[in-house]
Amino acid sequence: MIVVRGYEGKRVGVLGLGRSGLATAAALQAGGAVPVCWDDNKAARDDANAFEITDLTRDKGWADLVALIVSPGIPHLFPQPHKAVQNAWRHGVVVDNDISLFFQSFTQPEWSMYDHEPKVVCITGSNGKSTTAALIHHILSAANRPTQIGGNFGTGALDLDPLIDNEVVILELSSYQLELARTLAPDISVFLNLSPDHLDRHGGIGGYLAAKSRIFTACAPERAIVGMDQIEGCFLENRLVQTGTPVIRISSSKQEGDGWQVFSKKGFLAEWRKGRQVASIDLRDMPSLPGSHNRQNACAAFAVCRSLGLAPKVIDAGLRSYAGLQHRCQKVAEIDGVTYINDSKATNVDAAGKSLLAFSNIRWIAGGQMKDGGIKPLADKFARITKAYLIGEAAQEFADALGSTEFEICETLEKAVAAAKRDSEKGDIVLLAPACASFDQFKSFEERGETFESLVLKDANVIFHK
Repeated sequence: MIVVRGYEGKRVGVLGLGRSGLATAAALQAGGAVPVCWDDNKAARDDANAFEITDLTRDKGWADLVALIVSPGIPHLFPQPHKAVQNAWRHGVVVDNDISLFFQSFTQPEWSMYDHEPKVVCITGSNGKSTTAALIHHILSAANRPTQIGGNFGTGALDLDPLIDNEVVILELSSYQLELARTLAPDISVFLNLSPDHLDRHGGIGGYLAAKSRIFTACAPERAIVGMDQIEGCFLENRLVQTGTPVIRISSSKQEGDGWQVFSKKGFLAEWRKGRQVASIDLRDMPSLPGSHNRQNACAAFAVCRSLGLAPKVIDAGLRSYAGLQHRCQKVAEIDGVTYINDSKATNVDAAGKSLLAFSNIRWIAGGQMKDGGIKPLADKFARITKAYLIGEAAQEFADALGSTEFEICETLEKAVAAAKRDSEKGDIVLLAPACASFDQFKSFEERGETFESLVLKDANVIFHK
């Protein structure tokens, strides 16, 4: 646990009692604060009975609160702020989050005791941030560098262990977390990409970009790593260069301009510095990193690890031993010559499109709770699809958009997997890349992916499973 200090003897509101909320309450209590907790869900309140529970949606109890720490899933602005947030505004109480408290902990005296101060790497982007974070963590672990990973992925920021000398903490940060954090102080900030997502929470694409941009604009990182494959990254890189922030440009497809850059071309990762190539890695025979989107992830991980002082050969070895991340272009099994891929994390059209580009002869399982825009932007990739198997609320609308591509409305994932198994021939890829949220039929993309895996492996003669 990262102990939160600076609130000794003070009452601090905690809104939302999921993973991050409970960790926040415990960290505040350990530092001598009195957490005052609320969740609209009674079951969540019952699970938090070790703390004071007060209904923060009412006006009572606000007189002596000094801050309100809000969990990332709770709206604080759009589409409408939670009533407790509005109460905090009325009473002049600071609204903040657990990521901010994590960085505030760095101001404590014990940080002066390190021989080599720990480093914090923060990563954001619409797609690929979990894989990039996991890659960096794996490479550092393989190189015997102390490291922890958390934030939006895995362990909550305040649930991490106390930091040790020369350790690297990798935080995957969502737009929700970045937008609200009053304090951000990463040593290395990484921006991968941007595609329309969560627009209701940010009042449109401009608000979404502004939230993501705070990984640079709300702090002064020692090094910025920026994906240059989209105009948003080019815009951010230009601003950073003008402010004098050292930048490493990354790209999944091109070399552009001068300066330090890491890019992928024809399956090779190349590092260029001062106008010449200084390192190269062959990515073509790394099955855990399929597709151009994973080449961008590999470039980002390489750039971070080089910034931390690792040699190219060490990074190469780490990339080769990386086993992949569950629910993200994960090879589940090969059965009778048919390969099954779980990309349940492809919850938007951009992520699904990258997954489609990574394979051919695809039997595509897609659908769920649709996001704005549908799948029309994927039309240029439909030729890669042998047949689509459509599920969930979006099934009919997806069917209407597929044109001449063969499809079958299956409604449920169970029926879709059965139909794909029935139709598949040797050499086919059965790909779960839904391009949708999971909440119409599942509680999370993880549950959807786990269900897919169990259905694939049921009564199967599996010759590959990792």
